[in-house]
Amino acid sequence: SLRVGEVQTASAVREDAGGKGINVARVLHASGVDSLAVLPLDPADPFAAVLADGDVDVRTVAVHGRTRANIAVTDPTGETTKINLPGVALSAADLDDVIDVVAQCARGAQWLVLAGSLAPGLPDDAYVRVIRAVRDRLGEEAPRIAVDTSGAALRAVVADGRPDLIKPNDEELADLLGAPLPAADTLADAVHLASRELVPAAVGAALVTLGGDGAVFVSDRGAWAATPPPTRVRSTVGAGDSSLAGFLLADSRGADPAAALVSAIRYGSAAAALEGTQAPTPTDL
Repeated sequence: SLRVGEVQTASAVREDAGGKGINVARVLHASGVDSLAVLPLDPADPFAAVLADGDVDVRTVAVHGRTRANIAVTDPTGETTKINLPGVALSAADLDDVIDVVAQCARGAQWLVLAGSLAPGLPDDAYVRVIRAVRDRLGEEAPRIAVDTSGAALRAVVADGRPDLIKPNDEELADLLGAPLPAADTLADAVHLASRELVPAAVGAALVTLGGDGAVFVSDRGAWAATPPPTRVRSTVGAGDSSLAGFLLADSRGADPAAALVSAIRYGSAAAALEGTQAPTPTDL
């Protein structure tokens, strides 16, 4: 276990091209679904070399400054401590460039996933601007839009973006609503009750991940809860992203909500059983 204030030796180290959107794209790609990750990247950034080895199709938007590195320390029990370093600041012009490329690439897609915290320098409503641009430019050809972020960025999306799906965890959901989750017999019940304040009035649906307690999906058609299989947890990094990918994977193939939620659970659990930020494949389920 991690001992604060002491010198400790790591048993192993690995470096993965990560980031929430990249994680989702990698899982989809590993399961045979066409996906494209769009991201701002300095052409001289060493991250480009790591990304090139990650087996995912990417479209980059040139910016200046290094992509941030996130450090995850995982102990033998699977408990993970994350250290997220500051990201490169982006300008209004950078955001406009990203919006242009996202709108181009979204044509013909089933889903557009907007994922991750916003870079320093971007306004809280940056994702709202992306959503509006995509829908204005593509009209009826616009894909459904899923958002996986938190804090002020998520509050802005819920207030003004009308996303088709959000994917908070239970803590992010409580923060979004500005109040503790309501009293209920189970965490899943509490999450369901809380989600009904948003679905379908402000968002089309919510996929709320609960870590070892599973996940809940809420839409205008109903609500479903699922729990994970027995899992030896090695790293929780990317598990939520894999859950979202698993849900979208099943949905894109015509699955009903219950089956899509089961797929989300299977992929999230498989990711937690892998070291680092590896993308689970169908053979890992």
